[in-house]
Amino acid sequence: MARVAFLGLGVMGFPMAGHLAAKGHEVTVWNRTGSKAEAWVARHGGKAAPSAREAAAGADFVMACVGNDDDLRQVCTGPDGAFAGMAAGAIFVDHTTVSAQVTREMAEAAAAAGLGFVDAPVSGGQAGAENGVLSIMCGGDQAQYDAAEPVMTAYGRTVKRIGDSGAGQLAKMVNQICIAGLVQGLAEALHFAEKAGLDGAAVVEVIQGGAAGSWQMVNRHKTMLENRFDFGFAVDWMRKDLGICLDTADQIGASLPGTALIDQYYKDVQRMGGGRWDTSSLIARLRVMDKG
Repeated sequence: MARVAFLGLGVMGFPMAGHLAAKGHEVTVWNRTGSKAEAWVARHGGKAAPSAREAAAGADFVMACVGNDDDLRQVCTGPDGAFAGMAAGAIFVDHTTVSAQVTREMAEAAAAAGLGFVDAPVSGGQAGAENGVLSIMCGGDQAQYDAAEPVMTAYGRTVKRIGDSGAGQLAKMVNQICIAGLVQGLAEALHFAEKAGLDGAAVVEVIQGGAAGSWQMVNRHKTMLENRFDFGFAVDWMRKDLGICLDTADQIGASLPGTALIDQYYKDVQRMGGGRWDTSSLIARLRVMDKG
């Protein structure tokens, strides 16, 4: 078993750190809001630290799941950052969805300090984190990945190295591009079924096992039909991720016209007050449009 620090105890990080403790790892947690760290310790044991640096001291692995590029820089660098507390040879594993640019920046800073760095964004949402079945796409040095992979299996069902530093983040962008298109297609299909007077649930029962089927269809069609959007990944976070995708596409010369359009649809949902709704709420936009 390893000594592990976990930085960031949001809807993903809280259960992920819990799985590490359940697997017998020695876990120290840190969160910007200290009460969340204390609540985690009350539930899972372990220790809470007052700073990322103190949480990382003595850890073999430091896992992070924070908000964005700036959050990652803050928890990694500076006098109270994790890098300042980590011992030489320790490995930082970043589960945040951030740009490949900041990933490479932090990987270089880690290497200069004698540390390892693996970018390891996750997919599977809150349910995947709670059930320990996340998909984790990784980038970084092969040996560092090999060392960290057994620890990540505490909450990951599929854990795979895609390539060098930044490759995990690029793979996560592929994931988000796919999800955006799938959800928009499903929203349009269910909306069409409603307008045609069909029983949407009955239609899905027939088609979900065929070529049109998807995880989104199986797991989100009922709540979409019921106009309930309190599940999974929030629109605000999806727009953050799609922004990273679109910026990266500009940098590498990739054309993402559909993704750019769906990003604007999510902007419409935000304007409707749905920033904290889950990503399946694209169907709510269609319903509002029909009402004029």
